[in-house]
Amino acid sequence: MANKVEPRTLPGFMELLPNDQVKFNQMIQIIQNSYERFGFLPLDTPVIELSEVLLAKAGGETEKQIYRFTKGDSDLSLRFDLTVPLAKYVAEYYNDLTFPFKRYQIGKVYRGEKAQKGRYREFYQCDIDIIGDGELSIINDAQIPSIIYNTFKELGFDNFTICINNRKILNGLFKSLNLSDKATDILRIIDKIEKIGADAVKGELKTIDISSQAIDTIINFVSIDGNVDEKISKLKELNISDDTFNEGVQELSDVIKYIRFLKVPEGYFTVDLKIARGLDYYTGTVYETFLNDYRKIGSVCSGGRYDNLAEYYTDKKLPGVGISIGLTRLFYQLSQMDAIKVDKQSIADVLIIPMDSEFEECMKLASTLRMQANINTDIYFDDAKMKKKMKYADKWNIPFVIIIGEDERNTGLYTLKNMKTGEQLKLSAQDVIATIKKV
Repeated sequence: MANKVEPRTLPGFMELLPNDQVKFNQMIQIIQNSYERFGFLPLDTPVIELSEVLLAKAGGETEKQIYRFTKGDSDLSLRFDLTVPLAKYVAEYYNDLTFPFKRYQIGKVYRGEKAQKGRYREFYQCDIDIIGDGELSIINDAQIPSIIYNTFKELGFDNFTICINNRKILNGLFKSLNLSDKATDILRIIDKIEKIGADAVKGELKTIDISSQAIDTIINFVSIDGNVDEKISKLKELNISDDTFNEGVQELSDVIKYIRFLKVPEGYFTVDLKIARGLDYYTGTVYETFLNDYRKIGSVCSGGRYDNLAEYYTDKKLPGVGISIGLTRLFYQLSQMDAIKVDKQSIADVLIIPMDSEFEECMKLASTLRMQANINTDIYFDDAKMKKKMKYADKWNIPFVIIIGEDERNTGLYTLKNMKTGEQLKLSAQDVIATIKKV
């Protein structure tokens, strides 16, 4: 006999047991339904792209993480995000699309990062973007927090904060201080302020040759406190004459106004002047979303406004705004904390268990439940003791069991057991349907 190969999964690739996969799929369905409720259209792009197309913009660490290979004469790569394929798609099908183009995509992406707990090489992203042709109203930037709010409420979370900023404010501040060339280093340092404190941040800023006066201005800026309106008022009171800065403040003010029109409750969004996001990509509004009870897992939904989506594929200016939920990492982190909020833990709503080998009544009832009432129904056909059959239902978290034997066939009343409460009732088929639907 040939030697057996050990069954094992590559590091950094998530596989779930069925009950967890049901929860994961339910989260995907909730997110998809939320995106569609706001009028976003589905899109599915190939996992494999021509390397010259996919890597038109890539470089540095990104290019090192690409899964790249050849097949015949073709140089191919696995997609590393959903934004680059979107850019290619919009440029390729520009004449067939109507703008603003609102799309969502939920799919796997691949990055050859160092595998570690909670970080994967294959993972799901759930993206939405609104793409304009030449221009895109700032009102679209306000739609995004409304979608984030509705999505995370639907996922079962009640305590989260959408943090909003505008890159023009940061860029204008650094420009007014003649520090544009050090913006990346400054943002990297001030991002640590909550962890290491203001004094330590000042010390690090001195090491990159920032003057004491400029350091004080930067620290005072990121330390602006108060509610949303107070922070915007304090930004205006800084009297910074830079046009980019003032344009960013006005955009931020407008976004907040429209967010309120969209009825996002006040406690769910704030202005956070430390939020920067992709330093070489986002050009206006930026977002990061935190679950307040699980803050240590970091932002669970991020994104922002960009000037030109497809500049590497077309001369047409295609501004946009969007967000992404890294679902695989989020699911892993919340699972570790036993904090998954979805309620459905099984595919089957009911398991029909025959007491003997007479299956006709079981199959008739199952067809009624499936076709008339849209109830997911399974039947246990194998010959086994009742204890094993009930254990099967319990193992797969099936909420109801229907037991059918000679008595049930004669009376037309079925024994329905609620697996959570243990309650058993004798019911007609219609009453079985009503009882299951009620839960």
